[in-house]
Order: sequence, then C-alpha cells, then structure tokens
Amino acid sequence: MIMIMQTLISRLFDGAFRQSLPSGTTMFLTGAPVREMFLVESGEVHLIRHTASGDRLILHRAGRGAVLAEASAYSPHYHCDAVAAEAAVLAALPKQVFLDAMSADAALSTAWAASLARATQGARLRAEIRSLSRVSARLDAWLEAGNALPDKGRWQDVAAELGVTREALYRELARRRRL
Repeated sequence: MIMIMQTLISRLFDGAFRQSLPSGTTMFLTGAPVREMFLVESGEVHLIRHTASGDRLILHRAGRGAVLAEASAYSPHYHCDAVAAEAAVLAALPKQVFLDAMSADAALSTAWAASLARATQGARLRAEIRSLSRVSARLDAWLEAGNALPDKGRWQDVAAELGVTREALYRELARRRRL
C-alpha cells in the first residue's frame, strides 16, 4: 500500500522541471518564500536548522522518492535550509499546481496525508532520540531505528542529526571500537 501511495505522489512530478544539485549546494534557505515543491529523484538532501549558538541540526535526510520539506506546502516561507549532502536531482513543481492536484484527486490527497503522517512519526522519533541524555543512548536508538553509520567522512552528519558535537560522537565510536 505504501508503494502505491508513493507512486501516486511521484507521478504528480512527471512533467516537472528537473534540477541537478552538486554536493554541498544549498537549495533554499530559512525564510525564503515557498514557490515550489520538490521531489528527490536521486541523491540526498538534508534539511538543516542552525541553533542560536551556531550548532547545526539535521532535521531530515531526504532521499530518493521523498518530497523535500513537505510541510512547506502549507507555509509561505521555509523554516530550515536544504543542502545537498551528495549530488542530487530534484523535480520541481509549482506549489500551487501541487496543492491544486491534492484538492482535485481524493486518492492523491489520501496518499499525501499518509506521507505526512509518516513524516510526523519520523520527526517524533528524531525528537525522542535527541531527548536522551547520553550520546551512547542516542546512538543506540538511532541505530535501532534502522540507520547505519555512513563512511567516516560523513560522521559529522550523524552528530548533527543526533544533536551532539562531532567530538562527542567520535569519542563514543572510539569507545565502542575498544570494547
């Protein structure tokens, strides 16, 4: 059922404009007006929020098939930054075309509601993980949620997703290697 719902949403982007993003490219910044909806066709894009103290939190890792910043469909401005974590291709559809399609097609609207529900569940899980006091507990919960450590060069992304410093994560990983 989930695959059918995802296919309905993906098909909405069939005639959309394609945009390639090299790794490290910023797609949009916090406060920018929302004019388009984006579907990640390949690669990975991170939704990032910067705290007042300058820390970087990864709110979402959007991969193939994900609608990027899905809540922006109902907001005039983005509430986070979007940065290509690796080279990515996005399909871009005007926001109003996206919303009109949702209004006109009950099956598509249902699929979109299910997608938003899954996004909410994921956001709650990430919030629960960040509420844990120990780095080891956060890492365990993150791994138990089906995540895997990326290559060493991207461990800082895991630290940002967990809401810990790179150094704290590196110490925890070193401790685990010694065990």
